[in-house]
Amino acid sequence: MSYLRFEKAVMTNLQESLRRELLRTNRSGAYSSSTLVDCNTRKYHGLLVVPVPELDDENHVLLSSFDCTVVQHGAEFNLGIHKYQGNNFSPNGHKYIREFDASLVPTTIYRVGGVVLKRETIFQAYEDRILIRYTLEEAHSATTLRFHPFLAFRSVRQFTHENSVASREYHAVDNGIKTCMYAGYPDLYMQFNKKNEFIFQPDWYRGIEYPKEQERGYASNEDLYVPGYFELSIKKGESIVFSASTSQIKTSTLKNLFQKEIDVRLPRDNFYHCLVTAAHQFHNREADDTRYLLAGYPWFKCRARDTFISLPGLTLAIDEDDYFELVMSTAERGLREFMEQKPLSVKIYEMEQPDVPLWAVWAVQQYAKYVGRDKCIEKYGKLVFDIVKYIEQGGHPNLRLDDNGLIYSYGRDKAVTWMNSTVNGRPVVPRSGYIVEFNALWYNALKFCASLAADRKDEKTAKHLETLALKTKQSFVDTFVNEYGYLLDYVDGTMMDWSVRPNQIFAVAFDYSPLSQQQMKSVVDICTRELLTPKGLRSLSPKSGGYNPMYVGPQTQRDYAYHQGTAWPWLGGFYMEACLKLYKRTRLSFVERQMVGYEDEIDYHAIGTISELFDGNPPFHGRGAMLFAMNVAEILRTMKLLEKYSYQK
Repeated sequence: MSYLRFEKAVMTNLQESLRRELLRTNRSGAYSSSTLVDCNTRKYHGLLVVPVPELDDENHVLLSSFDCTVVQHGAEFNLGIHKYQGNNFSPNGHKYIREFDASLVPTTIYRVGGVVLKRETIFQAYEDRILIRYTLEEAHSATTLRFHPFLAFRSVRQFTHENSVASREYHAVDNGIKTCMYAGYPDLYMQFNKKNEFIFQPDWYRGIEYPKEQERGYASNEDLYVPGYFELSIKKGESIVFSASTSQIKTSTLKNLFQKEIDVRLPRDNFYHCLVTAAHQFHNREADDTRYLLAGYPWFKCRARDTFISLPGLTLAIDEDDYFELVMSTAERGLREFMEQKPLSVKIYEMEQPDVPLWAVWAVQQYAKYVGRDKCIEKYGKLVFDIVKYIEQGGHPNLRLDDNGLIYSYGRDKAVTWMNSTVNGRPVVPRSGYIVEFNALWYNALKFCASLAADRKDEKTAKHLETLALKTKQSFVDTFVNEYGYLLDYVDGTMMDWSVRPNQIFAVAFDYSPLSQQQMKSVVDICTRELLTPKGLRSLSPKSGGYNPMYVGPQTQRDYAYHQGTAWPWLGGFYMEACLKLYKRTRLSFVERQMVGYEDEIDYHAIGTISELFDGNPPFHGRGAMLFAMNVAEILRTMKLLEKYSYQK
């Protein structure tokens, strides 16, 4: 049985099928996304969603959907489905679905009387082109297919509405047409591999509604433009291929292109293969051949902190060292430009966040473990030393090294940590001063850098860094360890945050910890009791003030909940690393059971991947973005750690 297969009972039940989403990318920033029944429920959904750098740095929905109608004996059966205002669905094409399978490429089987039609969808790698193959598997009489393209030509953050500005002009191209609704946009080419007839019948479909936007407190209605429809006959056993793209293609190549794209796809036949495929979805190759990791889909861009945290898991943990080096080459350039106070030439956001260079050191540290210390020193040794020197000499505008060996960052007015939600321009969690994970990162960086200096026989540098690390270690314990056995979240003068938060787990998980064995065990114990869920660690303990675990409602309501009790799988990755570090093989079965909680999500929210975050209370619903890089990365890294500890005696 297929790993990601859904029967008719699930597909025809809209309460089940509409909550399940699918997103595929081309590894160059474009994507295709909808629900399992191809009913768009977000403004971010669309069959062809592409960046248009001439306009802005957002993605834009060109082709929203592509409805297929089966025509036999003059009777029409529309396989599409759209939600309109008043909870009305029209047409109701989902009722013809017999099954859906996403183990290789998204495949839907429709049955209309004696007609069985298979629809397979694939996004061409590194090209802004969606391909759909229709195969008529059964038919007892002459069959015609009719296709209506629903066009949007708008940013993913906006809506389109009926207007007189939109161009109705189109031009015939090889087995199709090209059209462009607004100036500044690229032409949309819609072509088939065989001859067809395009009937120009322009109309606006008004009042299409997106329930996910309603849930989030946003506007949720738009109108979509349909320029007409394509019509062509199809015989039993025949396959036809449709292409929608920003560039024209020779249509005689479409069949071979579709098969070629399928042949290089990794089957998603188990949990691990799903995660590997998901990891590749975050790849982003720009026109200048620079490589990035997007923080998530559908609305995240490349962010510096997310890049360095997710880089080891998305590359090294799946034996793709070469992609680590490609992304690191781009990220290092941006990091050095920031440290040298030069304009950034790379498309990486939030490089100014104070913990970014420290996470870069951590990422390099993982490279040393996976690839080897000698090669690490050769490729990234200078970067690591330069970062530590940069921080020690006070180069960062919001990172101060104090005489006690701890680093101080001001975050009361603007969020400076990963807990970055804001309301009315102010951080919801104003973490400021000596921040626990910043200083855990700093101690780890000092010790790692000292070890590299020792490897290079640079005794003077190694001794200096070890001396500084010893001071940092003592101050860390004096500042953060409290009488209840856990770590304060941040300390700023007389202000101490006693909230039980997951940021303390980093002080245990990192290779170099300033804590004693007993202190590490105490931290893990309290994280287990108060923060652990089947979906990762909560961002706040239920026993702490302000606990708000349900990420629902309008934007402001969700912002207040974002880091106040919601559960994050990527934090769970560091928690499980801490468990294995402390308890070795005795915790293997425990960690394996934790992984089951993630595998349960593979076929429930965003098919084949892990959502951004989860409610902190049962039943731990997946929320936020459909794909989140740090979550996928840390689960993959945990699986690699499980493999490592399983072979240890």
